[in-house]
Amino acid sequence: MTLLDIALAVPLGLALAIVTREWLVLRGRQRQRGLFRRWPIPSISVEGLDSRFAPDELGATRAAEVSFVGRGTIRVPGGTSDAEAWILAVLAKDTRRLFEFGTCTGKTAYLWARNQPPDGRVITLTLGPDQLAAYHAADGDDTSAELYARQESRFDRFLYSGTEVESRVTQLYGDSKSFDETPYAGSCDVVFVDGSHAYSYVVSDSTKALRLVRPGGLVLWHDYSPECPGVFRALNELARRLSLQHIRGTTLVVHRA
Repeated sequence: MTLLDIALAVPLGLALAIVTREWLVLRGRQRQRGLFRRWPIPSISVEGLDSRFAPDELGATRAAEVSFVGRGTIRVPGGTSDAEAWILAVLAKDTRRLFEFGTCTGKTAYLWARNQPPDGRVITLTLGPDQLAAYHAADGDDTSAELYARQESRFDRFLYSGTEVESRVTQLYGDSKSFDETPYAGSCDVVFVDGSHAYSYVVSDSTKALRLVRPGGLVLWHDYSPECPGVFRALNELARRLSLQHIRGTTLVVHRA
């Protein structure tokens, strides 16, 4: 869906908010590259996250080789950058259970399923197209975050659909605030928080993610940026009591349990 499509589908004020937010996100990515100021959560290089990312004199090595679908200049709803998607795909290579808040197009779920071991499993949660009324905004939540969450919950076909790895993906539907994580608690190698960017949802999803991850596993968050105020505020607050690191050159934040 293009910005013009969105503008035709929603009231003018909301369309303007979306266009403005797109510009702010691009500006935020400039800030990540160190052009403006430091952010509260300390940064690490990607090789500081995992030795497989360490380059040699030729650049990235085959330790970081994955099956991959890039986006290039194609705009993907709610999509990670190519660098972020590559990082997530590499992290799947030795995992048995991965959990995702926010399926959107299913790209992350697909890359995970393609790159994890054959006995691996991906569990991904999204609000279904017929469940939009279940979205539960809280006072003070960013209205544009709600609009984006609704736009990104319109899919009933995903990138993994009809592929040879579809059987490895467990697709869950429902509002993440109502989701009972108990059956998966303490069993996930990697948990990716990329659902609604409204503050109340980031807090709720983060609390559940920390229950889902196994000891030694990783929790990652997407869109850590001042231009995603709900994510930025929630993670900066979480960093006061938990060790979080921002992966330099991305909008990813990581915590090792």
